[in-house]
Amino acid sequence: MNASAHTFLIGGDLPVRRLGYGTVQLTGPGCWGPRGTDADATAVLRRAVERGVTLVDTADNYGPGVAEERVAAALHPYAPGLVVATKGGVVRTGPGVWHVGGRPEQLRRMSDESLRRLRTDRIDLFQLHRLDRQVPLADQLGALRELKDAGKVRHVGLDSVTVDQFRAALDLDIVDIASVQNRYHLLDRAAEPLLRLCEARGIAFLPWFPLGNGSLASDPVCGEIAAAHGASPAQIALAWLLHHSPVLCPTPGTSSVAHLEENLAAAGVRLGAEELSRLDGLTG
Repeated sequence: MNASAHTFLIGGDLPVRRLGYGTVQLTGPGCWGPRGTDADATAVLRRAVERGVTLVDTADNYGPGVAEERVAAALHPYAPGLVVATKGGVVRTGPGVWHVGGRPEQLRRMSDESLRRLRTDRIDLFQLHRLDRQVPLADQLGALRELKDAGKVRHVGLDSVTVDQFRAALDLDIVDIASVQNRYHLLDRAAEPLLRLCEARGIAFLPWFPLGNGSLASDPVCGEIAAAHGASPAQIALAWLLHHSPVLCPTPGTSSVAHLEENLAAAGVRLGAEELSRLDGLTG
């Protein structure tokens, strides 16, 4: 891949390096409370930016509020070109306990609270964390359109949607969709049709669990290719994502500077055609 292959324009006008950083690991078990110290979180976030990360992905319910506050504490005022994406539409009430909240008034309140915690006047990318089945899709998208028209949000995305839900959102044409964030990794490609739809339309796809939550370490093919490159299986999995589609923008999370360095080094792994073919054949 050449240098340009490592970048993507979100919404057609917001350039980011495709390998970013996710903040969920800055929170405790079940996304409740903080993980580690504030100093540890600051060190990881600042090192990510020092290493060239320009896409930081967070959410209001990580903590809740903890991850956004830590992003602002470490990185505000934000460097030119740094894109902070957050999510709203989920209400967390305890460790691993949450419910969907997609009424327009809820989304407006959530976005305002995210703006406050992130210490910014406009959210670069605001993603609807889950569709609320109790609220008409047009009402949820309409609320996001209002946020965009008010200048509070630059671009809008969707999280954890099916192909049919995504097509419905596109067909309504209420607000431009700049990104989709769904579960996807080397051994779990259930969202492949959704990825291809995003690819055809030039829409960013932010895969969550891009490292398979630890499942990749035991795959023999991934391990063999990793050994040939002097890399880890996780690095091979990230490198495969970057090779697999130009719209894939993985944001692996960690609370460790050492692990961060390992993840970011994956951008330098060059996979050959035969290696890609073998990895493409994995199904998990």
